[in-house]
Amino acid sequence: MATTTRYSELLAGRDPLDVMRDNVELVKTMTRGWDGARFDRPWAPGKWTARQVITHLAHTELALGYRARMALATPGYAAQKFNQDDWIARETSVSGPEAVAAFAATSRLNAALFEGLSAADRAVSMSHPEYGSITVDWIIHLLAGHQAHHIAQLRS
Repeated sequence: MATTTRYSELLAGRDPLDVMRDNVELVKTMTRGWDGARFDRPWAPGKWTARQVITHLAHTELALGYRARMALATPGYAAQKFNQDDWIARETSVSGPEAVAAFAATSRLNAALFEGLSAADRAVSMSHPEYGSITVDWIIHLLAGHQAHHIAQLRS
């Protein structure tokens, strides 16, 4: 059975690790040459700025990569929720280029881990207070689709 997340259709049937690698390059290319004003422009009225969206991508890589690592190392691991708005509110001094670098580095670190996992590793499960039982594979698919979701915001 194929892994399904709320972002699955954004993967268009592609391997999520290929999507992750492409998304990192896309964000780096897209933002090359952006000045501070472009990074600090919201993607829509009342929405996060491009800098905040990219910082959020880095946060998500950190949080979900941690969850995957904990599940792989801790039998019966239970993930904790995090509030993305509370996290982003504390990141007021990171620049746009720093956010891009943080996202690219954390995504690459996660992808390197995920690339080396066996099918059994990817099937390792954990509990989550909102999603119930999820697997490392679910995290991989969610991360790739989540990136694609936010890249669409950066394009607008």
